[in-house]
Amino acid sequence: MSLIASMAAFALAASISPGPVNIVALSSGARYGFSASLRHVTGATVGFSALLLLTGIGLHEVIVEWPQVTDAIRWAGAVFLLYMAWRLASDSGELDPGSASKRPSISQGAAMQWLNPKAWLASVAGMGTYASGGDASAVWLFTAVYFVICYLSIASWAWAGSFLQNYLRNAARVRIFNRAMAVTIVLSVVYLMTS
Repeated sequence: MSLIASMAAFALAASISPGPVNIVALSSGARYGFSASLRHVTGATVGFSALLLLTGIGLHEVIVEWPQVTDAIRWAGAVFLLYMAWRLASDSGELDPGSASKRPSISQGAAMQWLNPKAWLASVAGMGTYASGGDASAVWLFTAVYFVICYLSIASWAWAGSFLQNYLRNAARVRIFNRAMAVTIVLSVVYLMTS
């Protein structure tokens, strides 16, 4: 039981901390509400869990063998996250009937995790800590624990964002909020690329 508690603590620390995926969840919750944001939450959780599982069953060996893969992932991730920041910053703030298509999707949530340097670091560090021996049962247990914690963590950001909806009743306030979130994403990209 103490192993599961330790895994859960690691997953919580990595999942609940601010990062690009959580910032998008917060923004989506504020803009579209909690229920509509669950698409992003689900995609991000499934995407991260798949990355974690694949890391546990051998993807980390590919990264060790070809370190340039890590660099390519970091740069592709930075470009994708900057694109997401640009989308937030350039959004008009208007809620119109066609804006539902602009909500973060399941696939965007998953892609954000695969292109997020923070997710790669958490995957490699977590599997290195809890399943370094390659034990399949440890890999699956850690992935299952992380899935639950990750889903609840990202969902809590979307839920927190949904409380901001009352404040964000007009387009001007939405634009200010979105631009603040875009700046936060850009700062997190700078931090992830320089650390």
